[in-house]
Amino acid sequence: MESFSDAVFGFALTLLVVSLDVPKTFTDLVTTMRGFPAFALCFLFLALCFLFLALIWNGHYRYCRRYGLDDGTARFLTCVMLFLVLFYVYPLKFLFNFSITSLFFGGSAQPVSMTRSQFSTLLIIYGLGFAAVYFAMTLLYLHAYRLRDVLQLTELEKFDTRYQLFRLSALVAFGLIAALLAYIPLTRNWSSLVYLLLFPILRTSRLVHRRRRTPYLAAMAA
Repeated sequence: MESFSDAVFGFALTLLVVSLDVPKTFTDLVTTMRGFPAFALCFLFLALCFLFLALIWNGHYRYCRRYGLDDGTARFLTCVMLFLVLFYVYPLKFLFNFSITSLFFGGSAQPVSMTRSQFSTLLIIYGLGFAAVYFAMTLLYLHAYRLRDVLQLTELEKFDTRYQLFRLSALVAFGLIAALLAYIPLTRNWSSLVYLLLFPILRTSRLVHRRRRTPYLAAMAA
């Protein structure tokens, strides 16, 4: 299951790159070279897309290594998550490409144009996709926690699993909130900013988690 997941994640990362067009004439080449700043930004948004997918892959990799589950439920939930990841690639790439180019070059440099309604729909798709991927991960960890006695998890491992459930649930909630804000015309502009709140919130939760797990480590050492 882990090897299959790695292959699918590799394919998803490939999809981020293979759709880049190669100049077909010398005129196209000259035009492309004149747009070197935009070309440099291409690497920037691809790196950001890679980062998002790498975080999802790393979460699943740690899950497989931590619990080693390979039953029917784990395989089904993994397949659902991988399907969502593949669905998530193109909205992810399109949104980053559109947003970064708009931020640095303005609307005149956009390869495509969108109405406010269309951009709102794009943000809704992104938010729901974001929430769906992490909801599948949440179900995987919930499945492992349900089998905690069968897996003979220690108290520390149970505590870490509960923390992961909280962390993943928060990611799902943020995706749904962002999609809801994008759906409401008055709050559409706040939708993208919701994701920025993830960094301080998750960082704070990690610090609290490290402090609260200290007694468990002390108990194991004793």
